[in-house]
Amino acid sequence: MQVDQAARSIDRMWTDSITDELVEYVRIPAKSPHFDADWEKNGFIDQAVEHIARWCREQPIEGLEVDTVRLEGRTPLIFMEVPGSIDDTVLLYGHLDKQPEMTGWSEGLGPWQPVIRDGKLYGRGGADDGYAAYASLAAIRALQEQGVPHARFVLVIEGCEESGSYDLPPYIEHLSDRIGSPSLVVCLDSGAGNYEQLWITTSLRGMAAGTLQVDILTEGVHSGYASGIVPSSFRIIRQLLSRLEDERTGEILPDELKADIPDQRREQLAAVAAELGEEVHTAYPWVDGGGPIASDPLERLLNRNWGAALSVTGAGGLPTLDAAGNVLRPGTALKLSLRLPPTVDGEKATSVVKQILESDPPHGARIRFEPEAAATGWNAPEVAPWLDAACQKASGEVFGKPAMYMGEGGTIPFMAMLGESFPQAQFLITGVLGPKSNAHGPNEFLHLPYASRLTTAVASVLADHAAREP
Repeated sequence: MQVDQAARSIDRMWTDSITDELVEYVRIPAKSPHFDADWEKNGFIDQAVEHIARWCREQPIEGLEVDTVRLEGRTPLIFMEVPGSIDDTVLLYGHLDKQPEMTGWSEGLGPWQPVIRDGKLYGRGGADDGYAAYASLAAIRALQEQGVPHARFVLVIEGCEESGSYDLPPYIEHLSDRIGSPSLVVCLDSGAGNYEQLWITTSLRGMAAGTLQVDILTEGVHSGYASGIVPSSFRIIRQLLSRLEDERTGEILPDELKADIPDQRREQLAAVAAELGEEVHTAYPWVDGGGPIASDPLERLLNRNWGAALSVTGAGGLPTLDAAGNVLRPGTALKLSLRLPPTVDGEKATSVVKQILESDPPHGARIRFEPEAAATGWNAPEVAPWLDAACQKASGEVFGKPAMYMGEGGTIPFMAMLGESFPQAQFLITGVLGPKSNAHGPNEFLHLPYASRLTTAVASVLADHAAREP
């Protein structure tokens, strides 16, 4: 493949078509079912499906078939096939459902209000992960324009990823004959350490999440009458969290929630730490004087990629500040998100967390931990020499810098599913979620120039996949 020619073609597609399509996609509040219980009635996920599928059907790609597949009671899925010139299959993955609005957007920006500033498309879902279908077909089209041999391509664009992909396994089973046995899986839903080279994700953390509810009274009581006799439910919940986490360091305490770090992953992350240096932590929106955990870039990367970590993502039983009276509240609830090392089983970890939190309740309080869908992480198989060579070549030709291997702190449930289903497949997990792109948070953006260059890099790898030695 002539990379320069492909880059020009792909850049035209992004400039003339894809960007405008993504602007309209951002306007669609296609929140994942976990955040919109009436998603089917509201119709926004269907609207996103129709918007993306229409553009896909319009592409001049030889043999392209675009189907919207629907299983009863589940979010729809876009399934695409492109016949190949060699006897092999590549599976490309993305999703179209979105995280909820979140507060804190800067003036003039909003989740459903697309704005382009300095080459960045702001708004919910463009980077996570609406661009994936467009970039995948743009890469395939660039191959066909040059008559480059390629494998058969299968594209899966799901509508439930932000809810844990619980709708996906039935679709994978339903479509198994049409999917076949891919030798390469490409996922465009991951991160980048900067916008200057190709980043390949080697691991993903899992998650044990749920709601912890502590009740000590049946109704609120005047704090002057009750405090000193009735323990605060907030203090009790703090005690319970300390069973999981050292509040001074953030270290997760139970051994069942930890894992050994493979030597290869340490070596890869050491190279990333040397490449990024202080950028490992300066990418975050710190308050004045704020600073990171751990003492050096490598330790911080190891923490994020292979360490367990607890976040409190929501609270119940707490009135707003302007409505808070002098009342000892009857109970407190916290939404917990516990990230797990890639090789820790999510279901087993969730059971461990539930047992630790609910056992031996302080002061006889009523304690309940209600788990949400657990997710097991993913650790990539060893990278085949041909794939490493293809990635290094693509990154060098497109960006002028080497490709880098790095784990991600988030979870893509699809990867664990595919890893189990296709244990012999190689994986190219990459994406546009670089510094300050802030997926799931306010001011999420898609770095448009990087997305275009990444599309070219993916096209180069797909060409080399077909040309590799058997």
